[in-house]
Amino acid sequence: MRHLNKGRKLGRNPNHQRALLKNLVIAILMTERDASDDDNAPKTPGRIITTVEKAKEVRPLLERCITIAKKAQTHLREAETLATKADRDSAEWKIWREGDRWQEWNKAIAPAVAARRRVLQLIGNKEAVRILFDVVAPRFEDRNGGYTRILKLAGFRLGDAGKRAILEFVGKNDRVKARSHRPAVE
Repeated sequence: MRHLNKGRKLGRNPNHQRALLKNLVIAILMTERDASDDDNAPKTPGRIITTVEKAKEVRPLLERCITIAKKAQTHLREAETLATKADRDSAEWKIWREGDRWQEWNKAIAPAVAARRRVLQLIGNKEAVRILFDVVAPRFEDRNGGYTRILKLAGFRLGDAGKRAILEFVGKNDRVKARSHRPAVE
């Protein structure tokens, strides 16, 4: 019996399980990148198709990463107000770098840098971390959890008949129901 052993094994050893979850998180984040630079762009950004079991396992890791990035957004905005507009290594930038304003900027940006490093440690892909902090996290700033949804598909996977599901971000691909209007009663 597997008492107190949470999580699914997914037919893999522990290292392979962690790698699989990281790759699924990276895959869903990479669908959000700009489609103009890639010929192999996804049809629907923010959505991947996988098995139901894998989707249920990857969801907590993805939501944890989004929460970390979301909490860093306030620090990024605060640091943006203290940053200089001068080009790096210019005379104006060097004066700013030696002054007190840089010290304030450094204290403001430090929690955001720590958050980026924490997410990089969790998923291990710099491009995916950049997309997470620049595109995905600002979208969910006013939402308290529940950033993803799992939709079970009716068809089974060819080959092993695995149950398939869609893992997607909430809010982007929501269906909007048109309300029907009652006819005026005379």
